[in-house]
Amino acid sequence: MSLTDQELTGLLLDLESDRVERKESAGDGAGIRKAICALANDLPYHQAPGVIFVGVADDGSCANLAISDELLRNLAQMRGDGNILPPPRMAVQKKTLNGCTVATVIVESAANPPVRYRGRVWVRVGPSVQQATAEEERVLAERQRGHDLSFDSRPVEESTSDQLDLDFFRAQYLPSSVAPEVLEQNQRSIDQQLASLRLFVNDRPTFGAIILFGNNPQIYVPGSYVQFLRIDGTELTDPIRDSKELAGPLHEILRQLEELLKLNIDVAKDPTSSAREAIQPDYPVTALRQLTRNALMHRNYEGTNAPTRAYWFTDRIEISNPGGLFGQVNISNFGKGATDYRNPLLAEAMRNLGYVQRFGMGIPLAVQDLRKNGNPEPEFRFEPSSFLVIVRPAK
Repeated sequence: MSLTDQELTGLLLDLESDRVERKESAGDGAGIRKAICALANDLPYHQAPGVIFVGVADDGSCANLAISDELLRNLAQMRGDGNILPPPRMAVQKKTLNGCTVATVIVESAANPPVRYRGRVWVRVGPSVQQATAEEERVLAERQRGHDLSFDSRPVEESTSDQLDLDFFRAQYLPSSVAPEVLEQNQRSIDQQLASLRLFVNDRPTFGAIILFGNNPQIYVPGSYVQFLRIDGTELTDPIRDSKELAGPLHEILRQLEELLKLNIDVAKDPTSSAREAIQPDYPVTALRQLTRNALMHRNYEGTNAPTRAYWFTDRIEISNPGGLFGQVNISNFGKGATDYRNPLLAEAMRNLGYVQRFGMGIPLAVQDLRKNGNPEPEFRFEPSSFLVIVRPAK
């Protein structure tokens, strides 16, 4: 995705290029996000990065904007704040080009369009950014190719839309994913609606659609369930108090898991404290919620029948999933806001349905909530094909 300074300068000076957007300041956050969305969609099909130059006027003249670290951070955070879905691949840099210091936002063409900003698809039409027409959305959706896609975006060849809970899709998922005025104008068939949200490829539901709201997802993805054990002791060989297998579509698994976590949390009362301070849970449900959702979002669903596991011992909780760290996330930047997505469609869906507020923040928020509750720091163990977090009760 990198562009040389010479290439960037050429784009900066090319006032006719539809790969370029210029902004005098970063104040127009909505406009910048629309431009990111449009460049990621790459309607002209350049298959090359587009660039937003912040600190440059429309006529190409330098706006003499102070490019601070805070400005660069604010631009970079636009990728993962949940407004642009799926999150685009982009890089933010400070550059001095043709004598002008600017912030560059380099946006890579999406491998799996269309990309939406707040439920709307934006595209470049000549030098302007416009909301896509239904025909333009269709063109973008047809660019999907199964062999180029992540597992959750590939078609399930032996399935049809009959394998999906279409009532849930119409009543819950569609309104959460598409802007209301777009829905009002929508005259498309159910298959076209699914395709526009990357849930339908080559006239077949994707694995992501099956996992999200299939009628029986485990037929097609056997490991897409959660195994829960409550163990009376510290070893797997100790007596089992409770055992549950949470299966079905992902939205139902998440609902069941929320109830199960709340039921198993123990609360201690301190008679010497005020009423507000009297309740002390052994684990904060908010942290467990973040950690289990993170496991379901980032796990490997392909080529494994292993489930996500939540084992609740008397001295700890172990949450594990198949699939190690992915993409640009590594041991050194894990839990510090770095993001990459083995399952971008599932990540987008969990954001649309309200299970994720902001990408890259699940682990930091869980760690913060554990500290506030008096729990020890969580222990993370990374293996090439698995991930484990161990949480211990409050002292």
